[in-house]
Amino acid sequence: MSDRDDLLKEIKDKAVVHGDFVLSSGKRASWYVDLRRVTLDGAVAPLVGRVMLEATADLDYEAVGGLTLGADPVATAMLHAAAAQGRKLDAFVVRKADKQHGLQRRIEGPDVAGRRVLAVEDTSTTGGSVMTAVEALREAGAEVVAVATILERGAAERIAAEGLDYRHPYAVPDLGLG
Repeated sequence: MSDRDDLLKEIKDKAVVHGDFVLSSGKRASWYVDLRRVTLDGAVAPLVGRVMLEATADLDYEAVGGLTLGADPVATAMLHAAAAQGRKLDAFVVRKADKQHGLQRRIEGPDVAGRRVLAVEDTSTTGGSVMTAVEALREAGAEVVAVATILERGAAERIAAEGLDYRHPYAVPDLGLG
């Protein structure tokens, strides 16, 4: 099996939860995919990094990150997977609001100004979180080359409307949820 197949199995086994949920978008769902159950799993996180690097292999970017919290483990997994492949890739964290003390930075980590970056998220239904990150990155002087999520759950149209390339190794039909 490939890394992509292995990660899909882990997502189905560990991250899909059935019930009645209200998503961050405000939409209701009878199932929820809690990708932190795989992105923060020590055995599975390396798969996340490799699969996401493969999904974006043809893009030219120097740093990866997005809006905290969903993006943080994805970016970190990619940073470590890149290092294991002998590639330098920085990561960054976009705060939900400006920090009011210390350095007062909205984007933590290496400076993104003038750099080509990839905005990531674990999953996206409306594109709201990742587009908030894209806006902050652009304001900070970064060139956002694309958006990438592990699971596409409905944000493709909005991301495309913003003129951004959108990568996602999986979409809802891959989960076999009917």
